[in-house]
Amino acid sequence: MTHIAAPLPGPADMEHAIRHHHAAAFADFPAQLVPTTDSADPVYRAALAACSALGFIAHDADCLARAWAAQTLRLGRFDPAHWPDEPADFGLQPRPHARPFAPCPSRLGLYAVLPDAQWVGRMARAGVPTVQLRFKSDDPGAIAREVRAAVQAVRGTPALLFINDHWREAIDAGAYGVHLGQEDLDALHPEDLHALRACGLRLGVSTHGYAEMVRADAACPSYIAMGAVFPTTLKKMATVPQGVARLAAYTRLMRGYPLVAIGGIGLPQFAQVLSTGVGSIAVVRALVNDKQPEAAAAQLMAALKP
Repeated sequence: MTHIAAPLPGPADMEHAIRHHHAAAFADFPAQLVPTTDSADPVYRAALAACSALGFIAHDADCLARAWAAQTLRLGRFDPAHWPDEPADFGLQPRPHARPFAPCPSRLGLYAVLPDAQWVGRMARAGVPTVQLRFKSDDPGAIAREVRAAVQAVRGTPALLFINDHWREAIDAGAYGVHLGQEDLDALHPEDLHALRACGLRLGVSTHGYAEMVRADAACPSYIAMGAVFPTTLKKMATVPQGVARLAAYTRLMRGYPLVAIGGIGLPQFAQVLSTGVGSIAVVRALVNDKQPEAAAAQLMAALKP
């Protein structure tokens, strides 16, 4: 382990320096309470206070503070200007992963999240490269039928189909992949995760900040979705909109994965979202609420081209 070569500034000076260098990027976020900690590490404590002041909720501020302490040890000096983005400093797994899920394209392009199999087929035939069935029902029979219908709907097209939540039905129907939220991922038993991996199904995971990205990395998924980038009315979010500055930081950290930005993104926001380096943008309302969804899809796909 590298030792600190230069004397550290005082904790208050380190906290101030971090805030000074990064306040402009995160100006839209209200300050959070500093979590209590037993750590005596001055870099950790300074970064924890600074990241809380910059608006990061407790478990993300803790994650960042640990990374800042690890970065300082690795560099042998405290660098307040460099926002942590080295995977090893966050404890992410070395690559290549020992037990990864099956790979998917590094750039998934336009990613359409759709309410039923009819919409899935319609957008697949319109040339959308990646589609997700997000079918909501409490009827197991209806879920199984809709998943099978969605798999059938993309046949004969190059579209890659992910099934939201219903992973058992996705396996049975032969879908390309499955997408899980954090709660669904946490609810999986190790043997379930093994079954998903063993059958060759691709796995995408939703994340809403640093701590969730670290947890997602432990599963070695095929891709990681990051959001919600902007406000969305489609579902109640546990976290505030992440914004473009945070998205850019997340993209630097998770650069080894195919990355999907999601949440309140329409055509006017495409350029700034793409500037962060993500390879895919997920949309919902930009297609299903449009009077001419095929034309809207063509416009959105054109905006994604380099």
